[in-house]
Amino acid sequence: MARSRRLLLPPLGHLLCVRKFPHVLALIAATTAAGPATAVPRDGDERIVAAVQRAARPLHTTEPQGSLADLGPVGAMVGRARIVGLGEATHGSHEFATMKHRVFRYLVEKRGFRTFALEAPWSTGRRLDTYVVHGQGDPRRIMSEDLQYAYALWNNAEYLALVEWMRAYNLRHPGDPVRIMGDDFGYTGPEVYDRVIGYVAEAHPELLGRIAELYRGLPPALPSGAYQKAYFARPLTERQEMAGRTGRAVALLARLAPPATAGPRAREEHAWALRDATAIDQTARQYAFDPADPEQVAAIMRWRDSTMADNVVWWQERTGTRVLLSAHNGHVAYESEDPPNQPRTQGAFLRDRLGTGYTAIGFTFGQGSFKATDPAETMMLTQSVGPAEPGGNEYVLDRVCRLRYVLDLRTAPAVVRNWLTTARPTRSIGTAYPEREYEIALARSYDILIHLRRVRAVRLLDEP
Repeated sequence: MARSRRLLLPPLGHLLCVRKFPHVLALIAATTAAGPATAVPRDGDERIVAAVQRAARPLHTTEPQGSLADLGPVGAMVGRARIVGLGEATHGSHEFATMKHRVFRYLVEKRGFRTFALEAPWSTGRRLDTYVVHGQGDPRRIMSEDLQYAYALWNNAEYLALVEWMRAYNLRHPGDPVRIMGDDFGYTGPEVYDRVIGYVAEAHPELLGRIAELYRGLPPALPSGAYQKAYFARPLTERQEMAGRTGRAVALLARLAPPATAGPRAREEHAWALRDATAIDQTARQYAFDPADPEQVAAIMRWRDSTMADNVVWWQERTGTRVLLSAHNGHVAYESEDPPNQPRTQGAFLRDRLGTGYTAIGFTFGQGSFKATDPAETMMLTQSVGPAEPGGNEYVLDRVCRLRYVLDLRTAPAVVRNWLTTARPTRSIGTAYPEREYEIALARSYDILIHLRRVRAVRLLDEP
């Protein structure tokens, strides 16, 4: 969702482009007009730059190979957090994806983290998790089949390399595997329906017909991208009726919980079947909102961030693993960049649930390139931006004499914290470009900030 991205409207299950839905764009245009830039006093720049220079810790590379020694300060900043949100200022830049790979590798090897949570469908995460844990399936094929339309930017060589590293790690550590999950729900693949139906057939065969009727017409018979588009093209009343059925399926499975005297295997199988049914319901429910109603535009955004937070917390509690959560800056942050349309962020919901058990890390960058579509979303392009303009956060952050660095915003010098507490124009780019900058107070949005001087575009797997 950007406003192009951040307005996650059905059927989009990730940061989508509202320009996919021109009738919605017209409704919300008045609420997304850019406000005046907050100027940075020129005579104060050097003092801020010098203070950041002293407090920042250098990062030697963004590539995942090689020594991880420079990430020691990041580990100390993360502390005992159970979930760490690691953002991105664009969806389509190589360095954001590879830095996530690098940070995850460090957190796995040095801090005991075991799950990478991606802003991708629950069903995609389940398929990739089966591969990284058991070696079943082809990750390139899984990504190609699932990461279409709203998720196309995730189908890149950088994330494939991360998945392959996870599999290699598990071959070396079969008794203590790393895991991957998807916390989003813009698409639920047919295998999730098969698992729920298979569970009912084995554990409660008398209810098989009832579950099959509730799921009638819902399992995808089209490729992921075509399914997402076709679902949203259905009449609103039909989409709402379908969501009613998936909700009744969740309620039915919840009533089938094994008694306390049942063995751990029975309870585990029921818990995962119920969560799969919940994922199906989440997909149907997002399509049941009405984007022609301005109030529901904000409602779906709040519901989506809340639901993604719930999915990550459920996984963390169920598996007992520490989680690195990968999402856009606008989701991992504590404050919304666009309150009229995104009333509350995933990061805010996670802080409500976990307190200091959640830590948010944001990304900024000076200049470079990224993959994104044109505003009409007719084609995927390599887009570029030059050096940041005076008056914004990146303009000052980029003047620090480091190519890349990490800064703990909670312990930075007072002059830096005070400066970063003021909202200033900041790049926040989603699936479509051009897109305006947003007024963001970095110190109110994140605990930790990583700044990169330059980025370049990811390599999409379907590129020649």
